[in-house]
Amino acid sequence: MSLQQDREELRQILQAKSVKTGKFTLASGKESDLYVDCRVTTLDSRGAVLVGRVLHDLLRQEEAKRGLSIGSLGGLTMGADPITLAVAMSSSLAGDATPVQAFVVRKEAKGHGRGKRIEGNFITTQPVVVVDDVITTGGSTLKAIEAIEEEGGKVAFALILVDRSEGGREAIESAGYPVVAAFTRADLV
Repeated sequence: MSLQQDREELRQILQAKSVKTGKFTLASGKESDLYVDCRVTTLDSRGAVLVGRVLHDLLRQEEAKRGLSIGSLGGLTMGADPITLAVAMSSSLAGDATPVQAFVVRKEAKGHGRGKRIEGNFITTQPVVVVDDVITTGGSTLKAIEAIEEEGGKVAFALILVDRSEGGREAIESAGYPVVAAFTRADLV
């Protein structure tokens, strides 16, 4: 299957399972006529495969365009978790010479053990990519970036499944981080 076919199938799954219209209050507190619950797509067996393929391709395209070597990717739990793992698995399955590794950013540091805020295979010696499922205001993505940088990571760009086109991209980019999104509101509505 071609990448274009994968992208189209993923768009259809997102439309069928994740995109709802009506009146909703978002995590940011904003009211919207659109709700996008990516988890029902990213945690779907076929959806996860497609998310991995499509976002792995976007990651490698952006990496090449910027002349980087990305070591790992991750974002704020829970929306980023299945995406991060799907991309890392796709990287391995694609036979990448050095597959990208996955990590998770906790909302707050653990209160026990080593008290870590970032779990998994967080590589600080290479640029990292921050992942998010949906951006609206960009707040959760920026929170993840802050945690990553506090732990010594250097964020190269943000890899997003759905940009709701409500100012999040602009907020993240104005903070100095490029945004690469697989889909925008216009692609899904």
